[in-house]
Amino acid sequence: MIIDRLIEKIKEQKAPIVVGLDPRMSQIPMFLKEGKSEPDAIYAFNQAIIDAVWDIVPAVKPQIALYEEFGPSGLEIYFKTVTYAKSKGLIVIGDIKRGDIASTAEGYSKAHLVNSESDFITVNPYMGYDSIEPYLSDCKQYDKGLFILVKTSNPSSKDIQDLPIADGRPVYVHVGEMVSQWGRGFIGKSNFSSIGAVVGATHPSQGKTLRKALPHTFFLVPGYGAQGGKASDLSGMLNKDGLGIIVNNSRGITGAYQTNKYKSDERDFAKAARQAVLDMKADLEANL
Repeated sequence: MIIDRLIEKIKEQKAPIVVGLDPRMSQIPMFLKEGKSEPDAIYAFNQAIIDAVWDIVPAVKPQIALYEEFGPSGLEIYFKTVTYAKSKGLIVIGDIKRGDIASTAEGYSKAHLVNSESDFITVNPYMGYDSIEPYLSDCKQYDKGLFILVKTSNPSSKDIQDLPIADGRPVYVHVGEMVSQWGRGFIGKSNFSSIGAVVGATHPSQGKTLRKALPHTFFLVPGYGAQGGKASDLSGMLNKDGLGIIVNNSRGITGAYQTNKYKSDERDFAKAARQAVLDMKADLEANL
């Protein structure tokens, strides 16, 4: 199953890290922009980042909104990025966060699971099972996976996700338990399901609660680094074998060359990204 392949890659690289490919034009070095359209400059940037990190991380996660803003040519670059990452042997998590029902959800599933090389996609469950079911059949048929929003990293997630339901449990726990139920038919040899959950690094106590409630659910963890999440916040999300999470870092890696810590010539942006990954790996190893 795809979850087993992801975990094998994490073990092989000794790095539960996914590099978010969320490029802004302000991140793209000037020399890459010369003579290129904006989408083509982004693709050149993505290729260089992938070339710099493919052998030290298991996965990448392109965020589709940063490509859609350029219209059809941006979408083309999104799918080209997915294909290029797969050609380097990486697991790809398509960060699309779709959340609709029936034929609309079926269309999203066909676009991003069937007719794309993405291995996982992110989806929003807040319209209920109707917004998830269409993806599950394609996950089963094509050996793909989902990461379903459960407890997101943004501060205002509490406005909805922390509200108590009738039995006193918060919404995020109820949603997490539904994700676990939906994923029962997708549990691999690793004892984790290919139907995972998005759980923010910025909410360590909630992450610990969810790990206890969802022993077979793998977590995609945003919020490390720029959003304030620390490696020491993540230990409660691991199982007894030290598994169960893959931690996203986007601009902290792709934009590393622009930061004080890694400040360098723009032509060395990919080298700075690689060093940022190595430092993140060391941080996780020291704290998990």
